[in-house]
Amino acid sequence: MAKYAVQQHPVDVLLGWVKGGQIAIPEMQRPFVWNSTKVRDLLDSLYNGYPVGYLITWQSRDVGLKDNSSSNFKQILIDGQQRVTAMTAALVGEPIVDKDYKRKRVRIAFNPMKEEFETATPVILRDPQWIPDVAEFFQSTNMMKFTRDYLARNPGVDEDQVDGALQRLASMKNAQVGVITLHEDLDINTVTEIFIRINSKGVPLSSADFAMSKIASHGKMGSDLRKLIDYFCHLSVAPHVYDNIVENDPDFAGSEYLSKIQWLRTDSSELYDPSYKDVIRVAGLKEFRRGRMSALVSVLSGRDFETREFSEDLAVESFNRLRKALFEIVNQHNFQQFVLTVTSAGFTDPTMITSKNALNFAYALFLHLREQKWTDGKIKNYVRRWLVLALLTSRYSGSAETVMEQDFRRIHERGADVYLETLESSTLSSSYWEATLPDAMEVSSVRSAYFQLFLAAQIKQRARGFLSKSITVADMVSEGGKDIHHIVPKAYLVKNGIVDRTEYNQIANYAVTETPVNRAISDSSPATYMGVVDRQCATGQLHIGELIDSTEVESVLRENAVPPMIRESEARDYPEFLSARRKLMASYIRDYYKAL
Repeated sequence: MAKYAVQQHPVDVLLGWVKGGQIAIPEMQRPFVWNSTKVRDLLDSLYNGYPVGYLITWQSRDVGLKDNSSSNFKQILIDGQQRVTAMTAALVGEPIVDKDYKRKRVRIAFNPMKEEFETATPVILRDPQWIPDVAEFFQSTNMMKFTRDYLARNPGVDEDQVDGALQRLASMKNAQVGVITLHEDLDINTVTEIFIRINSKGVPLSSADFAMSKIASHGKMGSDLRKLIDYFCHLSVAPHVYDNIVENDPDFAGSEYLSKIQWLRTDSSELYDPSYKDVIRVAGLKEFRRGRMSALVSVLSGRDFETREFSEDLAVESFNRLRKALFEIVNQHNFQQFVLTVTSAGFTDPTMITSKNALNFAYALFLHLREQKWTDGKIKNYVRRWLVLALLTSRYSGSAETVMEQDFRRIHERGADVYLETLESSTLSSSYWEATLPDAMEVSSVRSAYFQLFLAAQIKQRARGFLSKSITVADMVSEGGKDIHHIVPKAYLVKNGIVDRTEYNQIANYAVTETPVNRAISDSSPATYMGVVDRQCATGQLHIGELIDSTEVESVLRENAVPPMIRESEARDYPEFLSARRKLMASYIRDYYKAL
């Protein structure tokens, strides 16, 4: 049995469907990513009768809306949004929304003598041979008058050429575009598979895009929820676009929704800037205990997972619950308290968090525990521990959606405290800290979760930089980045035959160090430069950093998990040094975790 139907429709009919709302295009109010050259090329293809690719729509179920109206089997456009937006902008004159949410026109000019399209420029606007905006031609009610006016502005041109070109231009609205309509009873995985097979570019659909399309198709409420998600994500990155949203989307600005996110106008935190995929993920977990986007789409479609039937009442209820969850997610107090919770675990820079899935799960857990009326201190304790455990064990890599869904279901069934303690006993045993973690830390990338967690632990413990007297790791991270240097200098190791970058760049050989300290160390062996530090403690004459107290030197070494053997280390001792430091770093992270 065919899972889709294919039909050809004139451009004019498609644009009429868009205007009448029969085709739901959730992206129409989102930033238009095509440049004017691509719009020009699309019109040129329509003019010359070239194929412009199929549009793919997904028939939505007839669902009752909050205002007691019906969705009337809208078709959700899941592929071709940019093409339809381009046609609507260029032929109908509808403004598009740019990256700053400013509404502007895309004007494509046409030259009947050359039968060419171009982006309208000041030079073209001054040339009478060009029709400066084809939308004006299509909006004209009298083509004969339009032609006469053009000829009057261009005496001596070939009238037959002009007349023929303008007739071909007018016929663009009759150009046939293929529309593939996927049946409404298909699940999201089947829809994705069909999309990949049909789409010649082989570009996979994002499951989050499906979810956004599904949300947008739910009448006025769905459109507002979709905008709430999109504007929230955009404002968290670019607060300056707030005024543009107010100016260019007065309907949304006048609703209750904008007031929920207007606090972002003055927000400067960059630690957690969620994308629309992240927001949907958090909402699905927190409100529906669904980690898979496909399951969330099914819930919003009104599917009962026990009876496997679809219910209109369940769909309406699901959208109301989604609205509730989104309001909780974008709430200023909730969001800022969560960010402060993450910051209090030592994460002061977004690059330190190596898994966005772990961060999303932690926020869903934070909101769940607030709903469960846990005390503020207990919430922060459990959320910090869960986030660090997830990062430390790469819990949400691989089959992340399945694991996240499973975790949230067990949290709901057993309680977050019981389940977290179960995970800790099974994954963070003494053998993990003493053997598994040190072995896993034999990596050379400072972007690894282990090194970033070590930095978080140092920030949490207010550790000073390597051989620093008063400058902390937190100070250096907050002042424009982490100044990371080799404890055993790279040049020294290379000079002594250790030339493999995966060896001299081991994370166990890295420490956050002041640049002047690193320069003073230069390419000396650890035994040599530590000897200099010891002598300056005895004489008070500074050569490396500012430390002049031997007790303080020992304290700084412990704060950086540097083994005592550093004082005698030469190149031949390098493997032993790495092994010893990995164990100390693992122990440092263990103590940090237990103190969360």
